[in-house]
Formats: sequence, C-alpha cells, structure tokens
Amino acid sequence: MLLRLAFFTLLSSVLRAQDVTVTARLAFDKTGGKNLNAPSAVVWLNPQSAVPDTAPATAANRPRLVQHNKAFEPHVLVVTVGSVVAFPNRDPFFHNVFSLFDGKRFDLGLYEASSTRDVHFDKPGISYIFCNIHPEMSAVVISLDTPYYAVSNSGGELILPHVPPGKYTLHLWYEGALPETLRAASREVIVNEANTTLGVVRLPEVSLPTSHKNLYGRDYDPPTPSSPAYARP
Repeated sequence: MLLRLAFFTLLSSVLRAQDVTVTARLAFDKTGGKNLNAPSAVVWLNPQSAVPDTAPATAANRPRLVQHNKAFEPHVLVVTVGSVVAFPNRDPFFHNVFSLFDGKRFDLGLYEASSTRDVHFDKPGISYIFCNIHPEMSAVVISLDTPYYAVSNSGGELILPHVPPGKYTLHLWYEGALPETLRAASREVIVNEANTTLGVVRLPEVSLPTSHKNLYGRDYDPPTPSSPAYARP
C-alpha cells in the first residue's frame, strides 16, 4: 500500500512538472470605434482530447459578484460549470439582479442591504447581469467547462497556469465584440514546453452600448433617489 501511494504521488509530481504556463497579449486594431483602454478580455482553452487531470484545485471560497456603490465587483467574473455564485448586497438600499440573455437566465427579485442571493451556473455560457432598479449597473459572468482560462490585466496580458501539453481550441471573449468576431477568433493551438505563448491576440476596437432594457423589456423609469420603496428599512 505504501509503495502504491508513493508511486501515485511520484506520478502526480511528474505530471505536474509537465504543466506549462501559457501567456498571451492583447493588441487593439485601429479600425474605428471608441478607445476602451483595453477592456477585460477572457481567453480559454478547451482540450481536443483527454489531458492529464492536473488543473489546480479550485478555491474553497465561493465566487462572488458584489453589489457596492451601485456597481458590480468585479465587472467580469469567470467560473467553471457547476459553480454557485453569491450576489451579496453591500449597498444601503435594495437591488434586483437579473439576467435574461444568453447563458443563465434568472431574476433574484428585490433584496435588501446585507443580504445575499445565490445562482447556480449549471451550464457553459455568457450571462449579462443587470439590476432592475439601477440602469448603470452591469456585469458579465462567464461559465466555462474548462479550468484553463485567464482574464486580461490592465496591461492586456493573459496568464494561464498549469496547462497540460496537448491540442486545444482557443476561445476569446471581450465586451462589445460581435458573435461572428468571436467565432472567427477561435483557432487550434498546440501547448507544450516549446509552445508556451499564444502570441498577440488582435482585437478590433468596439463601441459599447450605452443603455439596455429593464427586466420587463422596457426603458427604465427616471431615477427617484428619495423614493422609500428602495430605501433601507
């Protein structure tokens, strides 16, 4: 038994040693549209065949999309399929979080300050999140069926750690991109010790929409900050 345990421990260490850190960098084409100062982009790799299960363990803490100062924090959240995301309200008034678009469809209803609602993201997809009270609030939750992903930092850099060698399909998402643009960006990549970079990922500049409809598909009512209906009890 001890020899078997030692063998599997050694095998796991060897497989882990074969993992590589994959990097990429974003570059924006000058093709018109507004300069968004490198908006957050997400790159993920879907294995085309079985790879060793050497992905890092997921964090014990539940992912959260916090409502604070009439904004969602973070604006872009990536989770793996099966994750339960907490939506805590840290503002001193009510929120009504919803998503009726691609991805997970839900309506959390009105809930007060210091309370939390949960959503189970049970399938892959991109969910655009809004508040039915505050039109300025928006976020994106991306649910993936792969652990190999990265969100770009402020410098446009992406780092995907612990990727086993193999053949993958690269996928890209960034806010404001047309679906056909994202489909065209998908491509096959080979990851091994000699190929650890995805190179420069070029993105056309985009103009984000300035407004969206409410939960009922209508324009938002004019703001009434003094209304007791949404004040903290």
